[in-house]
Amino acid sequence: MSDSKLAGQFFDAAIGLLRQVQDEDAGEIEAAGSLIADTVVDGGRLFAFGAGHSSLAAQDIVYRAGGLALMNLLAVPGVVGVDVMPATLGSALERVDGLASAVLDCSPLRSGDLLVIISLSGRNALPVEMAMNARALGVKVIGVTSVAYATETTSRHVSGTYLKDHCDVVLDSRIPVGDAELTLDSIEAPFAPASTVVTSALLQAVMATAAGALADRGIEPPLLRSGNVDGGHEWNGRVMTEYGDRIFYRR
Repeated sequence: MSDSKLAGQFFDAAIGLLRQVQDEDAGEIEAAGSLIADTVVDGGRLFAFGAGHSSLAAQDIVYRAGGLALMNLLAVPGVVGVDVMPATLGSALERVDGLASAVLDCSPLRSGDLLVIISLSGRNALPVEMAMNARALGVKVIGVTSVAYATETTSRHVSGTYLKDHCDVVLDSRIPVGDAELTLDSIEAPFAPASTVVTSALLQAVMATAAGALADRGIEPPLLRSGNVDGGHEWNGRVMTEYGDRIFYRR
């Protein structure tokens, strides 16, 4: 098979997943956007967390041109990405019981805030405990996960539960277990993961919905502009000054 055919198969698979999410998650996307808008109106702060490659989707909605200025990254040292050495440490830390409690105790999260938790499998101790403990603090939780993992894998949390079981809104990325879209007879392992593409698009759809919900209420969404367009820095400076008490990535 030619490389171009494999590339086309991947694009088809990714587009198919995007269409499925668009069709089947519409209600949850609307609910998540409304919940974010409610939090902004009520004076709450917004945070996003993801471990490993799930952190890519979290970072994509923080300090982003066209995104909400109020979204902050809840970073856990060692699990944010593959920049840590060894890279396998992040995977190990995701399975450590009690780590989420320590993270939240040291974080600025408080009752009335909102936390987006991204975990493809939703089975590891860290995202499950993060959701459980955040809700106990009075924080609203939006979970982004593949619900299929809950029926095809075993939970790694002592409760036997998954991320999806501890959220106010669950966004199902519909990614198949294993996160690889292609197979080939001459290659032993499946390949070409699509979770980053789909999860990032899903969250950007939620952010767009939240911006529209705020505008519908007569509130100017606190959006950032690109620093590479004329006037962008000045615009962002005004937004960050107005909402400085809810922005933590500048401190």
